[in-house]
Amino acid sequence: SLMKKLFITMALGMSTLTFFAQETPKELYTAHNKGKFFFFWGGNRGWYSNSDITFTGNGYDFTIKDVEAVDRPKGWHIDYINPLRMTIPQTNFHIGYYISDHYTVSVGVDHMKYVMKNGQTVKMNGYINGSGTSHDGVYNNVDKLLSEDFLTFEHTDGLNYVVVEGARIDDISRLFGIRNTDILQVSLTEGLGFGALYPRSNTKLLNKERYDEFHIAGVGVNAKAGLHLTFLKYFRVVGELKGGYINMYDVRTTYDIADKAKHDFFFFETVLGIGGVFRF
Repeated sequence: SLMKKLFITMALGMSTLTFFAQETPKELYTAHNKGKFFFFWGGNRGWYSNSDITFTGNGYDFTIKDVEAVDRPKGWHIDYINPLRMTIPQTNFHIGYYISDHYTVSVGVDHMKYVMKNGQTVKMNGYINGSGTSHDGVYNNVDKLLSEDFLTFEHTDGLNYVVVEGARIDDISRLFGIRNTDILQVSLTEGLGFGALYPRSNTKLLNKERYDEFHIAGVGVNAKAGLHLTFLKYFRVVGELKGGYINMYDVRTTYDIADKAKHDFFFFETVLGIGGVFRF
């Protein structure tokens, strides 16, 4: 039957790959990494801890407590590879260099998305004066509904974490019985990073005009761990888990330079990417 033929073909293909992956030539290209460059492009999902967000400006100063936020995933989509629409999904681009066989330095942008959930009720402290809206008043730890006519708060173009990372990488192919790593190499990586947040924040506060420009808004640190699969010396699939702390102490909210927001939170991110590794 067709299924049987297909199964036999797949089994033969797998056994051929395994056979070639067992043969060990004299010096493998993948045996040494020092001096190689690598890059990858991919997508992410993000999770954020609740945060207290403080808004200050002319006529108001208030804090909303324990605010929940989510990401805005696009799913599998052509926008990931459409140059004109690449910032619409949540994307990652990193480029790096092997300073030795086991250590890399890289720079990249994790283009995450952060969306405060509207419709939640939170505790609010502070005051709003002269906004000409129903939200004027003094707030002393009172329940406040985060309605859209009061506040929308997003870093959706995006929560751009521009990061420098140092990492260790170790070949663990032998654990899978692979000797010829020029066919397939499995590597484990773990690292640390630090960087700046360069978001385009989309905030609608009361009836003020929103500010929609890129702005350095804070700093972050992270740790990461992942698996890299390298095929036929040059092609790579990257899977990484990343977690860290972000402090956004200077978020622009409206066209008035006096209007600011600040908050800090922990984040967790899963990254899947494809890329390459090469020598010049």
